[in-house]
Amino acid sequence: MQCRPPARAVGLRRIGAPTGGRSTVIRPANNVNELSRGRIAAVPVIGHAGARFPLLNEPTVRTALRLLPLPFCIAVSLSAQADDALRPNYWALCPIEDAVPAFADAQAPVGTVEDRERQPTDIDGDALDGLSGMDSDFTGNVSGNVTLRRGDQFLGTDDLQFSQEDGTFVANGNVRYQDRGMRVVADRVEGDTISESYRMDAVRYQLTERRGNGGADHIRMDGAVGALLGSTYSTCTPSDRWWELRAGQIDIDTDMGMGTARNATLRVGKVPVLYVPWFRFPIDERRLSGLLFPRISQSSRNGFDYTQPIYLNLAPNYDMTLEPRFMSRRGVQLGTEFRFQTSRARGELDAAYLPSDKLAEREREREAEEVPIVENRRKDDRGFLNFGGSLDINPTWQGRTNLTWMSDPRYLEDASNNVDAGSAISAQSQIGVFGQGTSGDLGYWNASVLADYQLLTDYTLPEWILPYNRLPHASFTWQRPYGRWITTGVDSTATRFSHLDPVVRPGGSRVDIKPYVSLPFEGAAWFVRPTLAWRHTAYSLDRELTDQIAAQRARAELGIPGDQAVPADTLALYRNSSPSRSQPISSIDAGLFFDRNTRWRGEDYLHTIEPRVFYLHSPYRDQSALPVFDTVPLTFGWGQLFRDNRYSGADRQADANQITMAMSTRLIRESDGREKLSASLGQIVYLSDSRVTLPGEAEVEKGRSAWVTDATYAINDRWTVSGAYQWDPKFRREDLMSLRTRYLIGEEGIVNFAYRRRAELIEQVDLSFLYPVSPAWSVVGRYYYSFTDDRLLEAIAGVQWDSCCLAARVVARRYLRNRQGELNNAIMFELELKGLGSAGPNTEDRLRRAILGYYRDDLYLVPPSELRNSDDDETLTPGLSQ
Repeated sequence: MQCRPPARAVGLRRIGAPTGGRSTVIRPANNVNELSRGRIAAVPVIGHAGARFPLLNEPTVRTALRLLPLPFCIAVSLSAQADDALRPNYWALCPIEDAVPAFADAQAPVGTVEDRERQPTDIDGDALDGLSGMDSDFTGNVSGNVTLRRGDQFLGTDDLQFSQEDGTFVANGNVRYQDRGMRVVADRVEGDTISESYRMDAVRYQLTERRGNGGADHIRMDGAVGALLGSTYSTCTPSDRWWELRAGQIDIDTDMGMGTARNATLRVGKVPVLYVPWFRFPIDERRLSGLLFPRISQSSRNGFDYTQPIYLNLAPNYDMTLEPRFMSRRGVQLGTEFRFQTSRARGELDAAYLPSDKLAEREREREAEEVPIVENRRKDDRGFLNFGGSLDINPTWQGRTNLTWMSDPRYLEDASNNVDAGSAISAQSQIGVFGQGTSGDLGYWNASVLADYQLLTDYTLPEWILPYNRLPHASFTWQRPYGRWITTGVDSTATRFSHLDPVVRPGGSRVDIKPYVSLPFEGAAWFVRPTLAWRHTAYSLDRELTDQIAAQRARAELGIPGDQAVPADTLALYRNSSPSRSQPISSIDAGLFFDRNTRWRGEDYLHTIEPRVFYLHSPYRDQSALPVFDTVPLTFGWGQLFRDNRYSGADRQADANQITMAMSTRLIRESDGREKLSASLGQIVYLSDSRVTLPGEAEVEKGRSAWVTDATYAINDRWTVSGAYQWDPKFRREDLMSLRTRYLIGEEGIVNFAYRRRAELIEQVDLSFLYPVSPAWSVVGRYYYSFTDDRLLEAIAGVQWDSCCLAARVVARRYLRNRQGELNNAIMFELELKGLGSAGPNTEDRLRRAILGYYRDDLYLVPPSELRNSDDDETLTPGLSQ
């Protein structure tokens, strides 16, 4: 943002008298002697020397109304580093009080900031005297309720003296300026529009969009260079100044976009907590190298933890942040973040290096006993590297990459403070090209070519347990409707699988293609969608994998013991390096919609009943000769009732002769569309056995699946209860039970409770809350426990204090560190100066992940992932696999 005024602008315009008020009008006229209170017939334009008196509608030079925005660039300089990423309800506790209240005589904003160049200036006052000159060199004085208006800008004063000859002016008494972003008052303003020198005395300002306010004893400016003397800045109200930033002098250069503060002091209450004799900072959108706010925390593994970010503005399109970090129990780590952006590419490189980690040395003897795999132990010198970026090749295609490297499998465990990171077994790196497009003739298509690589992050496991790497993987999907009733498409992939341990898990290649045609018949109250597909999957296997599968088949069919070698001639009979599978898949999905109006408890509702039937048929194909690269059985639930395969991945296509019968109902409040009740019930009837299985998996026998039910009920607008339940009638047992409830307290508080139990797999309870004790004080907590493992997963206890402009949080955490059940303790303290920044780790992001609804708006969005690192994590963990 350049604060210097442009040289030219459009001229004055004629305005009419406002209704019901005084009829003062300032317009160009030939009769300069026509003066009377309530009407001024002529006034010169305040501008550069040599400008003649303008004729009506003639363009002219004028800078008077640009007077205050120019020196105001200095006044707002203390707020230049204010945090613009305001959080929800950021100013909720602020009273309706401004340091500079709105001016009663200011007009409503008209147009935008960009429109100012094209809008005329209207000048109004009670009287004009001292006028001399006819066509040039005007000198005069406008007095009594003087106002200048242009678009969204307003300038008011008691007295305005000006000289057209030398370009000088003086505004005395009750000087007021206002536009869309600020309000300013001063006792006196004087300036020279030719030399562009200005001076303001006793200034107070208010930023209307982000609550920043403050003042200065004096402001002076000469061209692009200026200074503030005795300046202040805060987002607090004047009557309740919790914090304030003061500076004895601030020098400003608007051409360079830079400010230099001298003798700056940050006060919290009346106590100075930080003194800086000299520092530089940006005053516009240009970035400037310097120190950022530090992060301070305490934990049982790191001890006292201090990080001091140092920002380096290397060029307009790339920068770097160095992050030296001191951990009293581990040593000194150097981290860095490098970012770049061009018209077509953008990316970010994050890295950290910790030489001679004291933690590795301290736990070396213990680790030798607990970690038998030598390669998985901590290295002495530790670090990580992550690069993520994208390249816009053309409007259709984009290249993307996300690459991760870690020095040892225990780095993630020691570096991250995320709960789920402790149970992740791998981090995935990926690079690829992705494209998509739509054409009326060709339909919609989506394609990609990529490669991914798995990195072990669980020290308790050997490398052979990792998923296969896909080097490379290509996919193509296409779909096109023909008229209203026919849709065709194809899903296809081609992949080369390889593994870090090729001896235990040799690889191979796979091509999978699935063309289909669907007939989507539907109306307002019904739908019938028959679909016919053909799936063909072909392989080219490495010799070692071919022999492994042949041996497994021979043992299974011939009963050869596992500890006995399969004879070579027998192995040759079962060897097939190019197995394939072709299988038709047909289905019919049909449903009806019934609705009626009903009234319940004094309110009108729309009640729906939605029966649905899904029939699936696919013949049996022997798939024992096929490998298993990336296929696992899907978790049984509501969505599984209507899928054409119970496996993910292409290595298995289940045979099926089954029918799903389901029913859903909803109760929708007509006044606002809110669902009072939604419930669903469904079951699969297997008309024959499903014989296709994965190794070690039992067949699905003829009969009925477990009943699947989901329900959500809004007891009122604040209390919601939902649950899921699965009952297996064959074994007369409960397969799944899940209960969730949420209660909203006031405008910000919330209590969440969840209980999950799946037979022989998990049993967990999760309680979290944000409870406001008063408008200023609140307590937060979480208790996340696994009954299956008899283990605490995470516990949080914290207290928050909030005010209009200052907030403080103290949070204690105990969380799972690794799959062995070891726990870590941490205490975090954050002090937030709203609108300026914060000191300490980002506790709000951590609480937001742990407590759904910590930000009320998150209840209506996708919850933040637990696997995404917060700003205070020193590593990125993309693509975690479990």
